[in-house]
Amino acid sequence: MAANNRRMSGKKGAQVGSGGQRRRGLEGKGPTPPAEMRKGHKKNRVANAKAKQAVRRPAPRGRGGKGTSEMVVGRNPVVEALREGVPATTLYVQQFIDNDERVREALQLVADRGGIHLMEAPRPELDRMTNGLNHQGLVLQVPPYEYAHPEDLAAAAYDEGEDPLIVALDGVTDPRNLGAVVRSASAFGGHGVVVPERRAAGMTAGAWKTSAGAAARTPVARAANLTRALEAYKKAGLVVVGLAADGEAEVGDLEALGGPVVIVVGSEGKGLSRLVGETCDFRVRIPMPGGTESLNAGVAAGVVLYEASRRRA
Repeated sequence: MAANNRRMSGKKGAQVGSGGQRRRGLEGKGPTPPAEMRKGHKKNRVANAKAKQAVRRPAPRGRGGKGTSEMVVGRNPVVEALREGVPATTLYVQQFIDNDERVREALQLVADRGGIHLMEAPRPELDRMTNGLNHQGLVLQVPPYEYAHPEDLAAAAYDEGEDPLIVALDGVTDPRNLGAVVRSASAFGGHGVVVPERRAAGMTAGAWKTSAGAAARTPVARAANLTRALEAYKKAGLVVVGLAADGEAEVGDLEALGGPVVIVVGSEGKGLSRLVGETCDFRVRIPMPGGTESLNAGVAAGVVLYEASRRRA
């Protein structure tokens, strides 16, 4: 009798209590994931190794210096960053992630762009990387931005036989305003934007997105001391023009905008700092008959850049 039981237990087929495992095994598992995400695949091992090196390797400092790497977290922010062409080194995807349209689009955008590593990671690892933020299973690593040196902006313009047109930001802390200024500078023939190294917005993923791709064409320089950078520009033959609500003249009356010039824009609330204001050759105002007290940095810079572009044309 015991022998019969052993023979019966060895039969193939679903048994009582199998929970439908055989039925689920016959169902499709969806599209084959990219090679970089298939555990054990050579490309997966290479991608993982490169991703770890990118995280651990300190960023070298060049003439203009580099910023710090940044993590874009969440399905919508990651997809939007990839759509706008924000530079990225690695897309981290949570293991066993619920596959929806945003996840599929993120993977497709990475595949189309190329040069971005795909790395699968367990949820606890992504939680650690993002300090517990709600990453929803997608994390995009943005590399440090390579800043130019302020002197390089003027030198590049002179090398092209053009009068430098540069925008400097004083106390602007919103990355979206920085991105808008970069976009305006690119649109009106500007040669670059200068930001202070401290207490100022940097080229984050948000700034890249707002620039709408202009950050890839228009350099951003970082100055250890903005006042000294402006003084160096003056020695190089540039006129420093500061925007101020109580400026002595209106923007449209300033002929200096047609030559080598640095346009200095302060924050919407505090305006120009004292030292920067004293360094300016001219302080001008934008006429606003509508009664608005001030404009944000992005709009103000666009108005003055248009006037400079018109005079140069």
